[in-house]
Amino acid sequence: MVAEPRTVNLALTGASGAQYGLRLLQCLVAQGCRVNVMVSKAARVVLATETELQLPGSASGALAKLQAWSGADDGQLKVFSHEDWFAPPASGSGEKSPLVICPCSTGTLSALATGASNNLIERAGDVALKERRQLILVPREAPYSEVHLENMLRLTRMGAVIMPASPGFYHNPSSVDDLVDFIVARLLDHLGLPQTLVPRWGEGR
Repeated sequence: MVAEPRTVNLALTGASGAQYGLRLLQCLVAQGCRVNVMVSKAARVVLATETELQLPGSASGALAKLQAWSGADDGQLKVFSHEDWFAPPASGSGEKSPLVICPCSTGTLSALATGASNNLIERAGDVALKERRQLILVPREAPYSEVHLENMLRLTRMGAVIMPASPGFYHNPSSVDDLVDFIVARLLDHLGLPQTLVPRWGEGR
C-alpha cells in the first residue's frame, strides 16, 4: 500500500485494448490510490465489445459499475462525464496528478498533438502538457501511419511518454493476462508505484 493516498487520473478512449485500462484501474485501487476516471463514448463501445463490462452513459451509473468491478472503497473512485468542465483534471489549478490515457486512440493522439480540447479527456491532456505534469499515452494501433508517428513525436517532444501496448515476451507469458500485466507493470513503474506483476529485467536470473 502507498503511504498516503495518491490521485491518478485515468482515461479510457476508443482504441482496442480496454483490458489494459481496466487492469491498471484494478491495480491502482488495490494500492489505495484515488482514481479520477474518464471514459469516452467510443471507449464504452470497446468495453462492451472486448469485455463483459458494459458501462452506462451516466457518470453515476458508470461509477457504480466500476466500483463494484474493481472493489474500490466508497469515495476512492470518481467518474466524470465527457463534458464535465468542473472536473479537477480540466484545470491547471486542480490537483496536480499524473494522467494516463489507456488505451489511447489515434484520434486522441491527434487532438492532444494539435491542442484541441473538445471534451474532458482532451482538455485533461492539454492541461497535463501545459502544466508539465506526467502524461502517459498508451496507443494500440497497427500499423502506424505517418500522421500517427508524427503526432507521437510531437507529443514526446512536449514531454509526454508514449508507451504503445506492445508487450514483451521475455517473461515467458502463458496467458493473455500475462501480456496485459506486462504493460500495466511498466505503467506502474512510470507512476512510481510498486508492482509485482512482472519480474524486472535481471531479477529472475
